[in-house]
Amino acid sequence: MAWSFLCERKGSWSERRNSSIVGRRSLERTTSGDDACNLTSFRPATLTVTNFFKQEGDRLSDEDLYKFLADMRRPSSVLRRLRPITAQLKIDISPAPENPHYCLTPELLQVKLYPDSRVRPTREILEFPARDVYVPNTTYRNLLYIYPQSLNFANRQGSARNITVKVQFMYGEDPSNAMPVIFGKSSCSEFSKEAYTAVVYHNRSPDFHEEIKVKLPATLTDHHHLLFTFYHVSCQQKQNTPLETPVGYTWIPMLQNGRLKTGQFCLPVSLEKPPQAYSVLSPEVPLPGMKWVDNHKGVFNVEVVAVSSIHTQDPYLDKFFALVNALDEHMFPVRIGDMRIMENNLENELKSSISALNTSQLEPVVRFLHLLLDKLILLVVRPPVIAGQIVNLGQASFEAMASIINRLHKNLEGNHDQHGRNSLLASYIYYVFRLPNTYPNSSSPGPGGLGGSVHYATMARSAVRPASLNLNRSRSLSNSNPDISGTPTSPDDEVRSIIGSKGLDRSNSWVNTGGPKAAPWGSNPSPSAESTQAMDRSCNRMSSHTETSSFLQTLTGRLPTKKLFHEELALQWVVCSGSVRESALQQAWFFFELMVKSMVHHLYFNDKLDAPRKSRFPERFMDDIAALVSTIASDIVSRFQKDTEMVERLNTSLAFFLNDLLSVMDRGFVFSLIKSCYKQVSSKLYSLPNPSVLVSLRLDFLRIICSHEHYVTLNLPCSLLTPPASPSPSVSSATSQSSGFSTNVQDQKIANMFELSVPFRQQHYLAGLVLTELAVILDPDAEGLFGLHKKVINMVHNLLSSHDSDPRYSDPQIKARVAMLYLPLIGIIMETVPQLYDFTETHNQRGRPICIAPDDYESESGSMISQTVAMAIAGTSVPQLTRPGSFLLTSTSGRQHTTFSAESSRSLLICLLWVLKNADETVLQKWFTDLSVLQLNRLLDLLYLCVSCFEYKGKKVFERMNSLTFKKSKDMRAKLEEAILGSIGARQEMVRRSRGQLERSPSGSAFGSQENLRWRKDMTHWRQNTEKLDKSRADIEHEALIDGNLATEANLIILDTLEIVVQTVSVTESKESILGGVLKVLLHSMACNQSAVYLQHCFATQRALVSKFPELLFEEETEQCADLCLRLLRHCSSSISTIRSHASASLYLLMRQNFEIGNNFARVKMQVTMSLSSLVGTSQNFNEEFLRRSLKTILTYAEEDLELRETTFPDQVQDLVFNLHMILSDTVKMKEHQEDPEMLIDLMYRIAKGYQTSPDLRLTWLQNMAGKHSERSNHAEAAQCLVHSAALVAEYLSMLEDRKYLPVGCVTFQNISSNVLEESAVSDDVVSPDEEGICSGKYFTESGLVGLLEQAAASFSMAGMYEAVNEVYKVLIPVHEANRDAKKLSTIHGKLQEAFSKIVHQSTGWERMFGTYFRVGFYGTKFGDLDEQEFVYKEPAITKLAEISHRLEGFYGERFGEDVVEVIKDSNPVDKCKLDPNKAYIQITYVEPYFDTYEMKDRITYFDKNYNLRRFMYCTPFTLDGRAHGELHEQFKRKTILTTSHAFPYIKTRVNVTHKEEIILTPIEVAIEDMQKKTQELAFATHQDPADPKMLQMVLQGSVGTTVNQGPLEVAQVFLSEIPSDPKLFRHHNKLRLCFKDFTKRCEDALRKNKSLIGPDQKEYQRELERNYHRLKEALQPLINRKIPQLYKAVLPVTCHRDSFSRMSLRKMDL
Repeated sequence: MAWSFLCERKGSWSERRNSSIVGRRSLERTTSGDDACNLTSFRPATLTVTNFFKQEGDRLSDEDLYKFLADMRRPSSVLRRLRPITAQLKIDISPAPENPHYCLTPELLQVKLYPDSRVRPTREILEFPARDVYVPNTTYRNLLYIYPQSLNFANRQGSARNITVKVQFMYGEDPSNAMPVIFGKSSCSEFSKEAYTAVVYHNRSPDFHEEIKVKLPATLTDHHHLLFTFYHVSCQQKQNTPLETPVGYTWIPMLQNGRLKTGQFCLPVSLEKPPQAYSVLSPEVPLPGMKWVDNHKGVFNVEVVAVSSIHTQDPYLDKFFALVNALDEHMFPVRIGDMRIMENNLENELKSSISALNTSQLEPVVRFLHLLLDKLILLVVRPPVIAGQIVNLGQASFEAMASIINRLHKNLEGNHDQHGRNSLLASYIYYVFRLPNTYPNSSSPGPGGLGGSVHYATMARSAVRPASLNLNRSRSLSNSNPDISGTPTSPDDEVRSIIGSKGLDRSNSWVNTGGPKAAPWGSNPSPSAESTQAMDRSCNRMSSHTETSSFLQTLTGRLPTKKLFHEELALQWVVCSGSVRESALQQAWFFFELMVKSMVHHLYFNDKLDAPRKSRFPERFMDDIAALVSTIASDIVSRFQKDTEMVERLNTSLAFFLNDLLSVMDRGFVFSLIKSCYKQVSSKLYSLPNPSVLVSLRLDFLRIICSHEHYVTLNLPCSLLTPPASPSPSVSSATSQSSGFSTNVQDQKIANMFELSVPFRQQHYLAGLVLTELAVILDPDAEGLFGLHKKVINMVHNLLSSHDSDPRYSDPQIKARVAMLYLPLIGIIMETVPQLYDFTETHNQRGRPICIAPDDYESESGSMISQTVAMAIAGTSVPQLTRPGSFLLTSTSGRQHTTFSAESSRSLLICLLWVLKNADETVLQKWFTDLSVLQLNRLLDLLYLCVSCFEYKGKKVFERMNSLTFKKSKDMRAKLEEAILGSIGARQEMVRRSRGQLERSPSGSAFGSQENLRWRKDMTHWRQNTEKLDKSRADIEHEALIDGNLATEANLIILDTLEIVVQTVSVTESKESILGGVLKVLLHSMACNQSAVYLQHCFATQRALVSKFPELLFEEETEQCADLCLRLLRHCSSSISTIRSHASASLYLLMRQNFEIGNNFARVKMQVTMSLSSLVGTSQNFNEEFLRRSLKTILTYAEEDLELRETTFPDQVQDLVFNLHMILSDTVKMKEHQEDPEMLIDLMYRIAKGYQTSPDLRLTWLQNMAGKHSERSNHAEAAQCLVHSAALVAEYLSMLEDRKYLPVGCVTFQNISSNVLEESAVSDDVVSPDEEGICSGKYFTESGLVGLLEQAAASFSMAGMYEAVNEVYKVLIPVHEANRDAKKLSTIHGKLQEAFSKIVHQSTGWERMFGTYFRVGFYGTKFGDLDEQEFVYKEPAITKLAEISHRLEGFYGERFGEDVVEVIKDSNPVDKCKLDPNKAYIQITYVEPYFDTYEMKDRITYFDKNYNLRRFMYCTPFTLDGRAHGELHEQFKRKTILTTSHAFPYIKTRVNVTHKEEIILTPIEVAIEDMQKKTQELAFATHQDPADPKMLQMVLQGSVGTTVNQGPLEVAQVFLSEIPSDPKLFRHHNKLRLCFKDFTKRCEDALRKNKSLIGPDQKEYQRELERNYHRLKEALQPLINRKIPQLYKAVLPVTCHRDSFSRMSLRKMDL
């Protein structure tokens, strides 16, 4: 037998006992663990089996076979014993298509579409899963599988060797009663009456491997049975003997006590035909007079497996269904198993069977779930009449439902959607549940005669699939909901979709039926949803437990009381307690949904949809609902800390329930329910230390309620308008429309509209709740609510997004009414200004101007938010105040605000802009009039922040973001665009079209078609996805496009608001400070990246502002004037011509205005010049060509201005333009040298020097230089630039104001740098600081000076020059002391402490490397100005000669050509005549700072020796005959000392050499210098603390080691062996002799020190050193002791040795 079949046949049949059936989509099964595999990527595979072996049970057991299978892979002797059968089996495995055509079910029924019956079919095989699969029956299936296993005829007499078994399914005893229900093999007819097993030759105990599949009749009787007939088959046919001889009979009755008989059987076999009426008995019963094989023992093993949607195969379910059926049919007594139940006992039995349902197995419960729940609901609604009494089974049924549902929930966790709802239950409510209609067959009066199909739907009730109810929470589906999309339909359609039941064929899966909705809550409600196939093929009706006739006509003729399911459900739920209540709470969503569906059906079938809401439901029911909601709310409040997960689910379910009730019940009643929930939560909140969890639950609750489609209408927006009809009204929402908009717009005070006042919250209930939550959570005093910021902000943001995209509110007037609901939002956001994320910090401009210091916040008592916020809507009575008290952020100066995240702040600002955009202008204007200066300024701060927040970032940023994992999910952008672009019209249309949205989404909304997203907590806007989505080029382009549109729209809204502010305040007294704020926002928006569209409007506004309030700009806000000039100039260099023309016009009008005010426009002239200087110095992408064009435009304006032609104005403009052209020319030069940092700084230095007479411009250029240095990390130089700037400011300040504590001028700064004196004012007559336009910049003030010095200190600190930090603060401290500014002083002293502690820790100086210096000489005409110039370059610390040489050679090589540039390698004087005129030569020499001996007294520390350096030295060895090196007696040395024009560090990194002197040392002087150096090294190594033995031994080795004995000894022998003849050299001789004396003493000290440091292993080394030392000492002794008698004739007074060099050496001066 082929093992492949064997594998299929073998296996644990016990596991299959109740194998469930999976529908076609078995891949959709929800499984867990190793079952869950993904077949989408499965590639087709072919298996070929060539090894087949014969298996006989008596010779080879299953266990042996499994061993063989394991041995298959490795050839072994075991396999040789098996004889293979030559055959080949080929299996192709490939994934099935989604909807295969020509498909046959396991019952061989054709699945639609089946266009052509001649095509070869695809057959679906029924699966026997190894584990239970939990899927309800949705199609009729009634199959029986028979597996004959083995037969033992060993003890049977007679010839029975070649045995076959015939299997028949009989409905009676007569042989002709065999039914044609056995499925045929592939080449036979579809059904046959009998099936045979294969014959095993000469085997009396054969094993069988057949599977016989039988189609069971729907109705079984006691006479149905399986008959097995055993035949002996003759192999040689003899005369007169038949081919087959019957040798035995046995049978299995199909029903036993009304239950299907299945399982494993071991049957006795009868030798003769069974007698009459045998079928009702089992063969185990010993029938009289019958002969049996082997003494009536069981000899035939067979297994019977049923796969049925009729037979539960579970005793508890069977009993329950049988009892309910008996009640239906009214047939008593009922026989169940061995029991007979009489009518009088029926009630108890029914109750016990209901409670026993929980003990039944889960798998059959799930399979018969729909029927089970239907029957339980029926028992609730129609209490049965038993023995003339109505028996109330409501409580028992409710308990059973609760426990079954809970059991499903616990055991089928893999089957939950993301909200913990079991999908089997969800699909039950959605598709199956109908109100049990009292008169099932009468047509209902509903519209369109739809009611005809509404009967109580049990399985296979009708020929169509059961009730595909499109209820999909459709009441709450809405276009105003941020997370839902749906096609607006008419009320009729909606009701039809709720009630209608549509039959489906297979071609059209239910996802795209005619009904407008998809699966509930965005998920497939049931894994087998598609297995609800068209049921026209299941011709057999379900017969065992379906209702066949109503039990209304009972024997008594009484009609039972008719109950309504939702009323019963509410009642039972309210009265239940203990574990039942707990079960119901766990799955509250199920009962809530059930109740709502029941309510809607009830209204529909009773034609109550048009009835007034108050009379739709009885008082009793409403009381039950109120009680239920109240107890559930108290459960949430009391248990939220213990059962967090359960309470979250409960809270959400309750919110959805109330949301649904808003669609069907009286809204006032529902509001009272919401209020009672709020009351309970609020009262609990006050007692909690950490309320955030409960507040979070309340937010979820509110968010879900506010997602109602008629949210806006529910808020009663004040309006005289009648709103448009809802695009997708809830059931009977029409009745609520008329009451929707209240009309008291006149009598409502403006202030009340903008505050969360009591009238506001009463009028707009839900909006009031939302905004109150926002205010409470964003309040910085709210303890522990910080984590909820994002959540509450998203809630408001989503609401606004949904209003914006809702076609019902597209009309601007209506939108203004909607915006009115959110007016208090402006006030709330204004309160949060200090907490918002500071988007300006990332900006290169100055930080954001907060107009008010935190201390000022208290000063304002009339605030935005009334104190009643604290009560929330707690239901506590609120005292009615004439003016609400202060609920302001009374922020004391000490408090630190917690800052919101960038994302939350951005969402909040979007909400603000939406309200500002859509609110009614006149309303805003009236409100602005009421606001104080402080509050208006805060509003301007907010707008300033909005400008930074929505600045266009450009494509590059998106590309960069794309490469990072930080992602904004795609449709968030869409929603944002939707929320802000609103109704821009053509532009929005274009953006939409670019994303193909109009074609795709059914309503043309850009929200994608995910269904009911409001459930998805994680779908918050701007969520950061961690998964990396690489976007395509087009996506990035598209994102940039949206971002650009958003930036433009946001800025236009800001501009509109500014216009309203200006209109409002222009009539008030306090306009100056506010107009200043307006100007600030305007300038800031000009500084950001803006679109051309916006800039045109912006310039227009700016011009209007300047012409309306000229004195504002030229008198109060002079700093802003400078800023404005800078912005306008920047736009004058724009590449877009329209922007250039607007900017030029603005700039010209600015000058003209300035001229007209005072006939002198020195200020604007000055500021324009300064602006250009700073633009040139800082801007990277600035275009000089465009700027020249703009200047030309301005000149033309001036020339053609007829009014001013006679004045000096045109000349002055010409003068200015000429000046600007000059600066531009310098700039061009700078651009050329962009790559040469030294040259660039030199040019800037030169420009700054040119402005010596114009302090403002010099200051600008000094700051440009500081900026350039900082970029290149030359912090010391940047600090010097800032010190020079400060000195310049001090110089002019001392002229302007005489204050003792301010620095006198440059002199004060001398200690910081000796170079500062060049900043002294040239002379009073050249420039007077009082003149108009001079020194008017913001730096020429005390605070400007302080700012510059603080920056300088910071730069010195970065450069590691902490000593200079101290000097800077010495200038600053008196200023702060005079201002009594203790805070600043404490900061300064803190920084000083840091600086000094760093000096202490880094005392050796090696930790702070200040710089390396090189002399660089340029020779050759190619260098132009630089030819024959020598500089000292300051390079970063530890720069090697090779590095600077490589840098300069590379740089100039690139510029002139590599072959042209040559580096001179030595440091000898360069002879110009010997150089090639066509080449460029660079000579680079390392130089060291040089100090005279007297200087060393002052230069003690490492810092002293590296600061204020003007003299440098380098040495060159030479001999008189021209060689560099020679013998000791002929070796000379040249010392070159260079003096620079300024001391290092200076404001540039290279300084000209101004003076050069040389000292030549004779050979003996060279020797003296060498010996002194050696002696110093020895002394240093000896006295080093802590001692460094390695260093000491190295120096000793160099002094007394044998190899170097030649060193010192040779020097002594050359110079000391005889007294020189030249008396001039006597002193040198003597000095050298004394050096040697000192040297030997130092050697001895060093040896002694070394001896104390070494270990025993170095003793020998020490002895060797000592021996060498003694040798050296002996050799030197006679030389050292020889004195020159002439020097010792008289005792001379001690003279300073310092001069010996200068007197005796040959000194050459070279200037």
